[in-house]
Amino acid sequence: MFLDAEEMADLTGYKQASKQIAQLKQQKIPFHINAAGHPKVARAILEGQRQAAEKPKTATWSPAWAANRVPT
Repeated sequence: MFLDAEEMADLTGYKQASKQIAQLKQQKIPFHINAAGHPKVARAILEGQRQAAEKPKTATWSPAWAANRVPT
């Protein structure tokens, strides 16, 4: 759900919470600060950024059903 301490240090290059917060702000990565004062980044935010950078697949949609027709 959230990056762990090692992943956060790898992402920011820092282990100290205040420096991690400053780096996250500089990189414009959304985060929350928990009750202990440590920044928390949702894993989905980084995965979403990676998916947005990839070329989206185009898919066409058509219903699997047909509307009922009243005979005339």
